[in-house]
Amino acid sequence: MTQKIADEMDRKILRELIGDARLANNELAERVGLSASACLRRLRRLEEAEIIQGYTTLVDPAVDGWTMTALASVRLSRQHEDEIQMFETAVREWDEVLECHLVTGSRDYVLKVMSSGLDAYERFIKEKIARLKCVDTIETSFVMNTIKARRM
Repeated sequence: MTQKIADEMDRKILRELIGDARLANNELAERVGLSASACLRRLRRLEEAEIIQGYTTLVDPAVDGWTMTALASVRLSRQHEDEIQMFETAVREWDEVLECHLVTGSRDYVLKVMSSGLDAYERFIKEKIARLKCVDTIETSFVMNTIKARRM
């Protein structure tokens, strides 16, 4: 397996971009101690190796009326390939689901779900998740406060 991150300089570039992805190449180069052309070469290599997978803007979900976050733990009735595929295909289509993780333990998946409130979340559960024949149980925890959120 080839090493994707060449050295500490790559790590410096990544740390700076995690802090501010809008940095111009000249500013980034200055911060990490490289020439602009050397910095750009490294940046392009990190993008081509898919270490840097894209650039995004983080927007407050409340702008869209999404003020409640829930963590839904889902257990499938069976772990057959067709049921797994059915569930994962459905989840990819639901705007309310920000993240879906296949996990170990007593549950199969953990979903991070945003909604405009308890009524909207209840509709999401009843009209989407619970309608899937492959779903056995759903257990929800509501996020009261986010202590730390870090994006990479």
